[in-house]
Amino acid sequence: MAKGYWVVRVDVNDPDGYQAYVAANAAAFRTYGARFLVRGGRYEVMEGTARSRNVVLEFKDYETAVACYRSAEYAAAKALRVGRAEADVVIIEGYDGAQPG
Repeated sequence: MAKGYWVVRVDVNDPDGYQAYVAANAAAFRTYGARFLVRGGRYEVMEGTARSRNVVLEFKDYETAVACYRSAEYAAAKALRVGRAEADVVIIEGYDGAQPG
């Protein structure tokens, strides 16, 4: 079964206030078994436009990734992000098919 992922790009405009969101989102991520694959870190824009922070979260499957986003726990955390950061969140199903090579 293919895993599910959140691909998140964020511009934080209130770093101190954003920390409340980071602390609160842990409850939802713990409940839904999220695992950080990328959480900030170095990056280089090769094409297109970037935001200042990038995050990739892995879930056991696509349905779990969507359920986490739609959960009451995450809604409470997301409310703390409003006005403190602008974010793009894409939930995507992983790929288990053939690979090049």
